[in-house]
Amino acid sequence: MITKPTRIFDRDFEWQQLAAFASRAGRRTQLGVVSGRRRQGKTFLLDAIAQEAGGLYFGATEATEAESLRLFGSALGTELGLTAPLRFTGWDEAITYLFSLTTRTLVVLDEFPYLSKASPALPSIIQREVDRRANESEGVSLLLCGSAMSVMGRLLAGNAPLSGRASLELVVHPFDYRSAASYWRLDDPRLAVLMHSVVGGTPAYRRFADESSPASPADFDDWLLRTVLNPASALFREARYLLDEETDVRDTALYHSVLGAVAAGNNARGAIAAYIGRKAADIGHHLGVLEDCGLLRRDQDVFRSGRSVYRIGEPLVTFYHAIMRPQWGLLESGRSESVWRDARSRFPAQVVGPHFEQICRDFAINAAADTFGALPGEVGAGVVTDPASRTQIQIDVAVFAPATPGQPHKLLSLGEAKWGNAMDVRDVDRLVRARDLLTQRGYDTTDTVLACYSGAGFDRGFAARAANDGTLIVDLDRLYAGRP
Repeated sequence: MITKPTRIFDRDFEWQQLAAFASRAGRRTQLGVVSGRRRQGKTFLLDAIAQEAGGLYFGATEATEAESLRLFGSALGTELGLTAPLRFTGWDEAITYLFSLTTRTLVVLDEFPYLSKASPALPSIIQREVDRRANESEGVSLLLCGSAMSVMGRLLAGNAPLSGRASLELVVHPFDYRSAASYWRLDDPRLAVLMHSVVGGTPAYRRFADESSPASPADFDDWLLRTVLNPASALFREARYLLDEETDVRDTALYHSVLGAVAAGNNARGAIAAYIGRKAADIGHHLGVLEDCGLLRRDQDVFRSGRSVYRIGEPLVTFYHAIMRPQWGLLESGRSESVWRDARSRFPAQVVGPHFEQICRDFAINAAADTFGALPGEVGAGVVTDPASRTQIQIDVAVFAPATPGQPHKLLSLGEAKWGNAMDVRDVDRLVRARDLLTQRGYDTTDTVLACYSGAGFDRGFAARAANDGTLIVDLDRLYAGRP
């Protein structure tokens, strides 16, 4: 196995998959696809695997077909030690030549969407060469990589030319909340949640922040003013660029309005449409595109079939739309302190609170079997209707065991998450009521664990009530316990 360089933080799983792919290079022709949103370190990984395996890395740029071919021929000629760059008349000739190589068996084509946009036939050409050399005993191992998620997602789908041809399909995700805390060198779990609520787990953002992080929770506001809210910082316009860089996005104003609606708490399709002044049927395409590029996520209500809510998939985008976009002109003019002072009261409810709930769901899905009595099969959120009081009980963290055909769905845990307010016995009462209602609906709640996740602690008397009901208490220290 090819050893991971010490300069690469975390990414053990991704490196293992890439190293296994590279170790097979030369034995036969194979195709791999690597995708992920920008700034996740894909190029860093792929360049490293190419260096360690003695392969060729080529990073494409936005260019015409002729210029891309010229750049590729020059890079390939240099790698092969030729005295002059290679000249190709088209990608048909270039790919045929590439697959005939035996001296460079691992080849990485990074930012592949740039190439396929200028040359739409390129995937079909690659498919032809992969099929032609499928039974040969040696061949090129080709890795295609890209950040345009909507494009990369279609590369292997359905009737696409490369469908069924890849032996590797790897998505490079942001760091999880624990790894992100370690990456930013944060020891305080409260500060770690605040940071993750703004910059998430995107590795490049530490570099954008000039490798700086808040020294303590008290320094968090000043850090924001120095970085994300600073017009001279690379982080200042990043949330806008994430949308603008997607190739399927045309009318960026409407897409930003959709994201703004979700950031304001409008999570249902009808509510989003009403917020931006459109009909629900008119925004279906826009919601789909935002889902494809990973900026929007549609989560099913685990208790109500056919109901779903939309959530923003990138924390920095949530922060931008909730805090920055409403006062963009003032921020650009350098009045960041005034804007933040006005928006500070909204930050916990609109940004940190919803993100804290997602962190708690991430904690649950990765929990050990003894946490809830079994390994989770599904984790989500949902609403339990109480017909007696004509109210709805919001369940922030619902944990199910893997479904067994013919058996009632086993509910491992019901949880509530609160960021800003201390939890009290009323929170346990709501969970007890929700459990009773779900029992009446046919769920298996025999061993359901009630769980309270808190970022602000617990009131007096809570511990006694929790002990009496066997309630699981998850505070910030427990959320981050065992972080790397």
